[in-house]
Amino acid sequence: KVKELEDLGIKAVSLFPCVEDRLKTSDAKEAFNPESLNQKAIRSVKAACPNMLIMSDVALDLYNSDGHDGIVDSKSGEVLNDETVEILVKMALAQADAGADIIGPSDMMDGRVGMIRKALEKHGHKNTNIMAYTAKYASSFYGPFRDALDSAPKAGDKKTYQMNFANSIEALKELEMDTNEGADIVMVKPGLSFLDIIYRVKQASTLPVAAYNVSGEYAMIMAAAEKGWVDGEKLMVETLTSFKRAGADIILSYFSERMAKLLKNS
Repeated sequence: KVKELEDLGIKAVSLFPCVEDRLKTSDAKEAFNPESLNQKAIRSVKAACPNMLIMSDVALDLYNSDGHDGIVDSKSGEVLNDETVEILVKMALAQADAGADIIGPSDMMDGRVGMIRKALEKHGHKNTNIMAYTAKYASSFYGPFRDALDSAPKAGDKKTYQMNFANSIEALKELEMDTNEGADIVMVKPGLSFLDIIYRVKQASTLPVAAYNVSGEYAMIMAAAEKGWVDGEKLMVETLTSFKRAGADIILSYFSERMAKLLKNS
């Protein structure tokens, strides 16, 4: 499949594994297992397509039996920031060792970009980029993704560490922190309902800005197109263009293959 994407002109893929329940634990140790599905997938893709850039997700929700992006205190139910960052560093190193070109910390723990950057450089991965999920909002648009990978929290929600969608100022504070800690690329997620944030981040940053066109945004358009209510192809183009217009240099999207085919055939 990745070879097909490469032939269409797509330069990068982002990998998200579907982890078996039996491998999910409260300490999320499978996240940094060198023989995990994710690390095997990175090696396989890199072997088949050496020139394809691989971005790998760094967060614990796919490996955590609690379903949260971080380690959960069994008594208080609090997501523990510092304990989580220690595991995220191990996870990032395992992915870099496997061949990931871009590390994508999507967990929103404080200080994780700086710790990952230090660890990557210490272990010889100076050229491995960090695409920080700088402004990741607590959004209902993540629903289809969480259902597909069974990564929804078992209790509580992610609002304690993901951002309030009514708050725009916090994005610029997060941008400053991630930049100072060594991020190479900054991201806004979701994209469609946060075009203003993409614009503000682009105006405030000299780093490349990424927009994440998430699963709910994709599903919303595809479902309406299936009903015959909208022209799905035209709405896809309009949506992706809006990200570029707002200032995104990079777009992560479930539409990538469809859009690449359209561009190749136009």
